[in-house]
Amino acid sequence: MVYADNMTLSARNSFFMGAIVFSAVSLGLVLAGGYYGFSVFHAAAAEASLRSQGILQFFAVRLAEASAVVPFWTILCSVTYSLISIILIYYFFENTQSPEILFFVIFILTFSLEFVRILLPLQKVFPFFSTYIMSASRLLFFGRFFGLFSLFAAAVYASGLNVQKQRVIFLIMAVTSLYFAMNIPFDSLVWDSTFVLSGSYNTMFSLAGAGILIISTITFFIAAYTRGSRNYNTIGIGVFLAFMGRNILFSSDNWITPIPGLILLVIGTWFTCTRLHREYLWS
Repeated sequence: MVYADNMTLSARNSFFMGAIVFSAVSLGLVLAGGYYGFSVFHAAAAEASLRSQGILQFFAVRLAEASAVVPFWTILCSVTYSLISIILIYYFFENTQSPEILFFVIFILTFSLEFVRILLPLQKVFPFFSTYIMSASRLLFFGRFFGLFSLFAAAVYASGLNVQKQRVIFLIMAVTSLYFAMNIPFDSLVWDSTFVLSGSYNTMFSLAGAGILIISTITFFIAAYTRGSRNYNTIGIGVFLAFMGRNILFSSDNWITPIPGLILLVIGTWFTCTRLHREYLWS
């Protein structure tokens, strides 16, 4: 299947290679941060003013205390997941053209930006200016918004709409994510139990994110009907599970929630990628 105005297969694969390098660098930074800052995680966690909020976290806070080392392991899992997943996608999709997989890879790549959370405890080891912590927080939320919009873009392509200029869509998503991230008011002295600075409008952004996720999932179901392919039903379920797993993993501050979140994330990624590969393998 040819997409005349889309990114060429060669350019897309080059992007995948760049994503692999970025994820590998992020993993190295997390390991270095853990080496230098592991001893101060407990001090940083003790100064957390809030418990994190999330889908499963809402129930877990009543069952388990926050742990200082769980956020580090969730960061490490997030970056490792990003690296391994993109390597596998590059291997299996190297010669398979699929517009949806590009945006799903962007979703996966944004997990690598979770490494910036480790800067908050590291400020107890290195004298960071508060502006660095603020900038890191904006980069973190930029990645989270960008990941959400990427899932929506993948759903739009799956629906068969005549939206072909991938570079333009990429730019629109990036600018929109940057706008939201730059306009969140942060308090550099208040953070939650996952080493994320406290910001305003959390409820509003959570509701907006839930709305975009629901629309994206329904759009994949519509694509299954309009394109006559049951694969998109599974892809829609996979995208939903992957996002739920992301929410649980990112918000985990105790030992109960990370494993369920990671399992949902891996299952969702498996559903999405295997069905996309089957859909486009003979196109």
